[in-house]
Amino acid sequence: MAKEIKYEEAVQQLETIVEQMENDELDIDQLSEKLKTAQELIKLCKAKLTKTDAEIKKILEEK
Repeated sequence: MAKEIKYEEAVQQLETIVEQMENDELDIDQLSEKLKTAQELIKLCKAKLTKTDAEIKKILEEK
């Protein structure tokens, strides 16, 4: 993933990949590539959620 994408955009891309898989729209080569993309998107989403969680905890501790 060359450019930084927003969490919502990553989730939307994941939903699209899942929909394509469920509808058998991908051949084996596309499936492999989409799974790699999905793995990167999941990693990005987890990192963003972890960062946000840490920021929220820090804010709440300051009160």
